[in-house]
Amino acid sequence: VFAVNGFLRVATGLDIGLSTKCVVIPKEMGMCHKIGYSEMRLPNLMGHTSMAEVIQKSTTWQHLVHTDCHPHVRTFLCSLLAPICLDTFIHPCRSMCVAVRDSCAPVLLCHGHPWPASLDCDRFPGDEDMCLAPLAKDYKYLHKVLPKPTCQTCPAVEEFFTHKRVLEVFCDSNFAVKVKLSKKRTASEDQEYNIECQVEFITQGSLLPYETQSMIQQWLLINEKCIERMTPTHRPMVYLLVGNIEEGIVLVNQVYRWQRKDSQLTLATQKWRYHKCL
Repeated sequence: VFAVNGFLRVATGLDIGLSTKCVVIPKEMGMCHKIGYSEMRLPNLMGHTSMAEVIQKSTTWQHLVHTDCHPHVRTFLCSLLAPICLDTFIHPCRSMCVAVRDSCAPVLLCHGHPWPASLDCDRFPGDEDMCLAPLAKDYKYLHKVLPKPTCQTCPAVEEFFTHKRVLEVFCDSNFAVKVKLSKKRTASEDQEYNIECQVEFITQGSLLPYETQSMIQQWLLINEKCIERMTPTHRPMVYLLVGNIEEGIVLVNQVYRWQRKDSQLTLATQKWRYHKCL
């Protein structure tokens, strides 16, 4: 029995001709591991006929998956790139495509790419047909809805400031997160980063530190041009990201460079605990 990541609606599907074969999902396709099955059909639903082509195309999507732009982005993409090895091809439902597109297209656009024509949602079956769909219609009620990071202009990095000025900024902010960034050395030309986050404060009552950390990691992945600017070399760099949550959107308003020799940020974060805002 295949458990397709908790999603599957059974009805009638397309018959598969003898031209397809079952192959193990290769290790290079990390984003399609641990999705409930280990073998895929080749050619896939994107029309890729060789494993080399599948691997090469999947790497272009890996970054989008890392941004976590929608809870089902991985399931949606892997159902097309690495379709489950059953007697019929199972497409994602149109509703899943629309949900993923609406959440993830702005992220692609932030990176300078429009939503591709090959993923036009009209080409996928309606929910009444056999297709992959989220079983939980009430997903958002089962999970806490967190504020969403958005594509925004990268704030200028501030290197000269006083702890008093920083405290004034803190007073107008919902969060401050200390971030350690470094470039990974990878074989491919694609740039990947190590991102470590430590929450200095959150004033947004219902948010927890780990949720805030993951929101800031997501913000950095979405706003990759900002990371590029903040990591000119492979040497780790430390910053303080300060911002607000407005109408469910995460906005980073200030970026401070945190240098060892600079005690102003350390002083500001220490004084903040007892600071009374005007």
